[in-house]
Amino acid sequence: MIDFRYHLVSLISVFLALAVGIALGAGPLKESIGNTLTGQVDQLREEKDALRTELDQANAATTASDAYIAAAGPALVDGTLSGRNVAVVAMGEVDADAQQAIEDQLTAAGATVTTQVTLTPAWSSTDLRSFRQALVANLTSYLDPQPESGTGADTALSEALVQALTGADPADPTTVSSDASTLIKLLSTGDDPLVQLSGDLTAPADDVLLLTDDILTTSTTSTEDADADQTQATQDSMAALVRVTATRAAGAVVAGGSVADDALIAAIIADSDLAGTISTVNAVGTVAGQVSVPLALNADAGGTVGHYGDGDDLTVIPETSELTPVDRSPVADPNAADPAAGDAADGSQG
Repeated sequence: MIDFRYHLVSLISVFLALAVGIALGAGPLKESIGNTLTGQVDQLREEKDALRTELDQANAATTASDAYIAAAGPALVDGTLSGRNVAVVAMGEVDADAQQAIEDQLTAAGATVTTQVTLTPAWSSTDLRSFRQALVANLTSYLDPQPESGTGADTALSEALVQALTGADPADPTTVSSDASTLIKLLSTGDDPLVQLSGDLTAPADDVLLLTDDILTTSTTSTEDADADQTQATQDSMAALVRVTATRAAGAVVAGGSVADDALIAAIIADSDLAGTISTVNAVGTVAGQVSVPLALNADAGGTVGHYGDGDDLTVIPETSELTPVDRSPVADPNAADPAAGDAADGSQG
């Protein structure tokens, strides 16, 4: 057993070591330790000041770059969308300031924003699948062309929305068709509207801009089965809308966050087939991204699909071209009687 003398010796050793440490720290090592600590503190302070200076310089450079792009933006986009109508579709709740800045750039490019549409949670809610399926049955007769058989409710609803936004009255192509008016009414009314409009839809769109939010990114982190099912439903509905928009709109662009943060844009770029049908612009929270949106719409409407922004394999700025003016001449109804033929018939009878 360990006796009392062992404990006594141990205690004496501890106190001796403590006494020696105090004596050395207060005596011969005092100045050395103090100088060492002071030197380390001074070095850390200098490093902090250097990092602060670098950060200030980087922020100043970014601010100057944004100011330059903002000043050059109107000249870059001027006339690139002259005389064109653009519908803006928010695929969920997006940043209002960023959306307004993008729409300002569209206006500066010469475009008219025909409407702002926001998809509601009902657009992809798993709890409303039966409701959407029933709604498709009411929408189908107003769709031309019809979606292919077996494509599902997501594609049919996407067709309804895009055709509502782009459908022109043949007799007066500056106004929306009666079918388009009916489609948008069916989508935006009722107890569970699928979309919300900022105002009346009075003119058909030539081009469609889809704005993403972070709903796909945030929901994919959940491990619960119900949330996983909702995530898949959201992804499927958004993918269907992207595919239909790429097919029906003359110019089609998906704009949102960086590829690392925006699940939809990342999925589009990763899908070789989809990437070849619709353009994307990332980082639209920045001035550079906002200026790129009308340029990308111009390029896409001109037949050049691209993916623009800051990142690997992305193009920094879209290359624009001069677009052919949109023809809004009335189209004769082939089923209408020909007045000239009637006059000729009357004359032959005389």
